[in-house]
Amino acid sequence: MDEWNIQSRARVCCSCGQPFADGQPYHTLLFDDKPRFRRHDICELCWRKEDAAGVRNAPGFVSRWQGVYETPPQKPDQMYRETAESLLRKLIELGDTRYQPASYILAVMLERKRILKVRDQFVRDGRRVFVYEHHKSGDLFTIADPELRLDQLEHVQHQVADLLEHGLPQPQEQPHPSHTAPCVELGTPDVAKEHPPTAQESAAQTGADAVRMEPAN
Repeated sequence: MDEWNIQSRARVCCSCGQPFADGQPYHTLLFDDKPRFRRHDICELCWRKEDAAGVRNAPGFVSRWQGVYETPPQKPDQMYRETAESLLRKLIELGDTRYQPASYILAVMLERKRILKVRDQFVRDGRRVFVYEHHKSGDLFTIADPELRLDQLEHVQHQVADLLEHGLPQPQEQPHPSHTAPCVELGTPDVAKEHPPTAQESAAQTGADAVRMEPAN
């Protein structure tokens, strides 16, 4: 028997189905439906319609209490902040110049959420650099100002939203050194022809060529 399986508070009245409003009184009835407990939250109006004696004599009735409904905190916001922080760390570690504007936007977002705080700023090689400090861990982040124009901002915002939702793109599979055909020198047998690449090696090489041919952003 699961003695501690008390369910979370309902967001709607279990009798009439109306959503609870913030600050609205409600009544909770607890029943033992063996092997689990069942929680039944109802609004004040439905409780008045109930027969109190009948409820207490209902099969499995255990307890009743009254409370005030509080709107649950918005958990997605907390997840969003944590994701923004982890993404910023990954982008800085990656060191890809294509993501410098996105890193700057993420740092500004975390500053507004009071997760990062600007400790200093200076000019280096003609560019302004911000020094951010994480308010809990004390880690320092140096972020260069990409000096975004208004016509560039929307594109970077879309890039940040895409990275937050899908994460960084997976790197293209590169052929393993042991599988790479040796260079063919003049006067030596054509090893590549004697040992043609497998289908997997050909696919990997095609992916590598596509990456090299991809124009830089």
